[in-house]
Parts: sequence; structure tokens; C-alpha cells
Amino acid sequence: MQSPLPVRDGVNATRLRLPDEGPWTTAMDYMMHRWGHIDPQGIEDRFDAGEIVGEGGVPLDRATKLDDHTFIWYYRTLPPETRIPVDISILHQDDHLLVVDKPHFLPTTPGGTYIQESALVRLRNQLNLPDLIPMHRLDRMTAGVLLLSTNPETRGKYQVLFEKRQVQKEYECVSAAEPAAGYPAVDFPVVVRNRMTKSRSYLLAEVIDGEPNAETRIERLETLDGVASPRTAVTASAGNQGTHRRARYRLEPHSGKTHQLRVHMASLGLGIVNDTFYPDLLDKAPDDYAKPLQLLARGIRFVDPISKQPVEYRSALELSEAVQTPR
Repeated sequence: MQSPLPVRDGVNATRLRLPDEGPWTTAMDYMMHRWGHIDPQGIEDRFDAGEIVGEGGVPLDRATKLDDHTFIWYYRTLPPETRIPVDISILHQDDHLLVVDKPHFLPTTPGGTYIQESALVRLRNQLNLPDLIPMHRLDRMTAGVLLLSTNPETRGKYQVLFEKRQVQKEYECVSAAEPAAGYPAVDFPVVVRNRMTKSRSYLLAEVIDGEPNAETRIERLETLDGVASPRTAVTASAGNQGTHRRARYRLEPHSGKTHQLRVHMASLGLGIVNDTFYPDLLDKAPDDYAKPLQLLARGIRFVDPISKQPVEYRSALELSEAVQTPR
């Protein structure tokens, strides 16, 4: 359902569904029930100013009945955010697409404590493109090629490509050159298949029994030297092997489950360098910008539905732990 309110400061208006029934007489009564303990005066002021609207953009007031509208829209009050010290590079821009190199630590879309400090909101404001929408997502800790639609009229043509899995993605990561103790040797290239689901207890993915729904082809590209640096002085449980030899890998996912690549590498005993989730969940700590997750969306390719020509976009970024002399 399209919002009757335009994007403001790069952020979409919030949509709220009103309950069909309850002890609330008006829409404002219900909002007071939900958020009155946080900012009751602010809620009243918004209704008085006509800043809360229903279907068709009709402004609501204090007396608007609960059952007059099913959905209402309003702008949230955005808390101040500390700028994440990273920048986005533009790889390609035309009348239909924007392709960028998303840096590590920057989320793709607004959520939680990251609103203005998301790739989408930054780009909307920077390029004055309020209709910008990402065609896929990269985890906050993953860097690399991100494709966004700039044109609502042609957006559906690109969305179909993703829905039909007609987009090929290539990633790179850095991990140990050999599996951790207790894991068998791996004969590369290897295809990892299993069934994945989101954990109910935490924002993690886990492998469960059942028909596989996640598949990744993994190829070792090169072995790197094992000289330790300050960036690698972390525990092995974070996917780092200290002064052990490391390697750079190519990952080709044939599905798109949450944290799929990180889980599949960890399942081989090759947890990605600086991964604080897999194979072991470490205590939450402030972001260490000197230790980014060594996972990069290197490239994306597909047949462009407008030009009908094959296209490929490649990241210009490099994984910091891969910039060493190959053995």
C-alpha cells in the first residue's frame, strides 16, 4: 500500500494499522495507548497540526473515530545519530538503476538505531532520489555491490529478476586456509547444501534437519601469508586463525537465506575472519572499524530487462586481510 505522505529527509512515513475494535474511541486514544508514555504532548501536537493522515492523505484530528481508517501514516521523530565513518562509492547510475559499493558497518535500509545512517537514506538525500529502493540487501557487516532502483515505472522488471533467481551474485571472503581442529579436510571447489532457518532465540541463522533450502558453491582462490597484524589479534572463535595461514575464497550463493554464506563457511570449520556470530556468538561490543567482517559482495550479473543486454557490476573494494603477498 503506497503511503499518501512523501519521503521526508530520506525516510518513509511510518504506517500504523488501527485495531478493528477495542476500548479506544478515537485514533488518538489508541496512539496514546501505544506511545503516550513516551511523548503524549507530541502526539497531541501532531493531531492538532494535521500531521497524521489516513487513507487518501486525509488529516486526522483528536476526534477522528478509531474505525474511520484502517491505516494511518505519520513521520517519526528521529533521534540524533552518530555518523558511521564510512563512505558510499557510486559504480553506475542511469535512468533505471543505481549501483553502489556499500561499505562495511552501514546497513542497507533503515531499522533499529540506524535511520539516517543507512545506505538507502544517505543516498536518497545525497542524490535527491526520494523514490530510490534497494533491489536486494546486504548485511550491515557485509560490503560490496548493492543494486537500487531509481525509477518506480521500471522497478518491477528488475524485481522479477530477483524473484526468478535470474541474478548471479559472487562474493569473496577471507578465512583460514585449513579447517579448524575437528573438521575434515575440504576438497575445493565444494557445494554446501542444507536447510536453514532463523533462530527464535536470537537474530541468528541455524541449520536444521530437512530438505535443503540453501546452497553455496565455494572455491579457494589463493592462499595468503600468515603474518599477524593488529587487525588479526582476535580470538579464533571470531573466525580468525591468528598467525595461521589464511586464504581468499569465492562464494556463489544459489539461494538467499539470512547469513547463508557465514553459516556455510563456518560449517566447514572456516569461519570468516572477524565474524562475531559464527561459529560462536561473541558478546556484543561497539563496532571496531579496524576489524570489518572479511566478506565482500564482489559482483552481480544479469540480463538487463530494459536494454536486453547482459550486464555485470564489480566492486572496487578490497578485503583488508586479503591485501597481502600470495604464496
